[in-house]
Order: sequence, then C-alpha cells, then structure tokens
Amino acid sequence: MTRSWPPALCRRHHLEIASARGQAMPSVLRARRRPLWICLTLLLLLASAAAAQATDSEPSGAKPLADQEPITPIPLPPAADPQKLALGERLFGDRRLSADGKLACSSCHDLRINGASNGKTVAHDGSKPPFDTLTVFNAALNFRLNWAGNFRDLGAQAESSLENPVNLRTSVDEVLRKLNADPQMVQQFRAAYGRAPDRTSFLDALVTFERSLLTPGSRFDRWLDGDASALSPQELGGYQLFKSLGCSSCHQGVNVGGNLFERQGVFRPLVPGKPEIVRVPSLRNVATTPPYFHDGGTPTLEEAVRKMAAAQLDRTLTDQQVGSLVAFLKTLTGTYRGRAVVGASQ
Repeated sequence: MTRSWPPALCRRHHLEIASARGQAMPSVLRARRRPLWICLTLLLLLASAAAAQATDSEPSGAKPLADQEPITPIPLPPAADPQKLALGERLFGDRRLSADGKLACSSCHDLRINGASNGKTVAHDGSKPPFDTLTVFNAALNFRLNWAGNFRDLGAQAESSLENPVNLRTSVDEVLRKLNADPQMVQQFRAAYGRAPDRTSFLDALVTFERSLLTPGSRFDRWLDGDASALSPQELGGYQLFKSLGCSSCHQGVNVGGNLFERQGVFRPLVPGKPEIVRVPSLRNVATTPPYFHDGGTPTLEEAVRKMAAAQLDRTLTDQQVGSLVAFLKTLTGTYRGRAVVGASQ
C-alpha cells in the first residue's frame, strides 16, 4: 500500500534529500535557517570570550596545595641583625646562665640533634623533671609555650627557665652580674646594642636567636609547595587518614599543632597526672623526639599513635593504619642549617 504524504512534509523531505546530495537550497529555506546559524555563532563567540576571561583570571601555575590543606609550610627564619643573632647563639650555649655553671640552654635543647634531649634529662638534684623536654625548634611559631601553655612569649619563658629550681636555678640579675664582669662579653653587647648587658638586651638576644630556630624544607612541605614526588603513596595515604580520622582538628597550621589547648584523655586516660588541659604540641620533627607525651612515658611513635587514637578519638587502629600514619609523620622532619633534624640516637 502506497503511503500518502502531506504536501508540506513532501517539500521538507525533498529539501533534506537535496541538501544531502549537495544540491542548492531554495533561498526561502536559507533565509529561514540564517537566524539559527547567527544564534549559534554568537553563542560560540560568547563561550570563547568567557573561557579566555577565566584563563586570564587564573594564576599561570597550579594553585599551591598549601592554600587547600589544613597544614602550611614552615617559613624561612626571619631576618635578624647578625650581631644580635651571634650574641644570642653564644648566650644559648653559655653555662654561666646556670647557678653552678654546669648547664646552658643547649644542655636540654641540643641543636645538634632534635632541639630537645634524649629523654634522659635530670634535674639539678638528680630527680626526673615532671615534664618531658619540648623541642626548641619551631617553638617561636607556637601561640603559647610549655606543656601547660602558661607563657605567651619567648622572653618570659626564658626568664622562667632561668629561675626554675629544676632548670637553671638562677636569675636574670645574677646572669647579668657574670656577663658584665667579662670584658669580651661587654664588648659584644656594645657592638650589638650600643650598651653593656642589661635585662632588655640580654633577653632580646636570646629571643632573637630562638626565633631563628626554624626547620623548613621537610618532604611534606615540599609536597605542599607542589612537588608531587616528595611523598610516597603510603605517606600520602597516611596524610589522608590523618585528616579523615580527625587528627588535623588539633594538629594543623604551620606547626601542625601548637595553636590551641586540648584536654588530654577525652575518651580514656592518656597520661597519668596533671595537667589535664595541655597546649597541643607541634608535630614538626616528631619522629626525632621520642619519648612522647608530657610524662615522657611512651618510647615509640607507633605506640604514641595508637594511644592518641584511643584516648582522643576513641578509635582502635589496625597495624596498616598505624604504619601509614607513622610514615606520614616522618615526612614532617625538616632541616636546620642545611641538614636534616635527627633523633638523639642517630
């Protein structure tokens, strides 16, 4: 049976066939289709212009990971007067800063290793100090100092260490008496500050040096700066786990901690004794600073990770998870004066 087509459809079918065969279209059809092509052309031009504008507004390079992550890289040490810096370094290692001339700041904060000690620091009377020694590396980046977070600035903390009977057992006035009796030291102070040693210049020199004790250049910071090869798949997986578990809620920012207070032992006991509220420690160089926690009672990083997960997050981690987290934490080891920070036994 032959199918009958309406006249309008016949004309349209004929025109489509003619077009497919390369035959010329009637002028009336070309006129009807011209507005469609004009609209399509305008849309293409607008899309191209929008793409060009977006490209121009974006930076030429990829957006740094540091702008997207809860952790930011350690900066370079701040600019400082070389004479004040040298004087502060000399004072940091000067045993006259202790009552009996046996200890210096560097006795407990060994800059040849981790900026702390090997966990065997003893008080003047031979007893074990109540708190494990915190590293002085990157301490200038913390918002508070000491485990209890009871000092806001390096000068006040230094003066407290001088007066502490467990530490140096002296006073600023006694130290100044010794320094002013040394002509060479007086000359160095005059060169740096234009006057003999006094309280302000003495503390400023120490603080100037301590502010320089930053450890940039960790592999994790290189990854933040765009070096995708700086971390292995396991280390990167450990970082993702660090965030997903909630570790980065307390350990974030430039010092991976050190910028807030937290109760230790949220779900179960972590460390016996007080303080219950501690300043969250920095995790920078954490792989080099065993033993862990303020009592120094946890010898390995693996054990510390398990305890933290249980006490603070109410999580029991698998061996694989612990391995990944520890692998990530080891990437936070930076450099001081061109060499990697190392542990006491390395």
